[in-house]
Amino acid sequence: MSDNCEERIELTQRETEVLRELVKGKNNSEIAKELIISPHTVKVYIGSLLKKFNVKDRVQIAVKAVREGLVD
Repeated sequence: MSDNCEERIELTQRETEVLRELVKGKNNSEIAKELIISPHTVKVYIGSLLKKFNVKDRVQIAVKAVREGLVD
């Protein structure tokens, strides 16, 4: 079995939901309202996405997600 240069980013269902809203350009409060969770919880999910995507900000998360086809 050969190793791929690029690892597949594995996301939970909730991380995917937060990601979809983030890609739409929503801020944490808007994402929280849409998903019926607290803004603090959104911040925690964004932190998790930053680590999984190995990027420094939410714009980079969105760009990488779109490039890798992780969102519609």
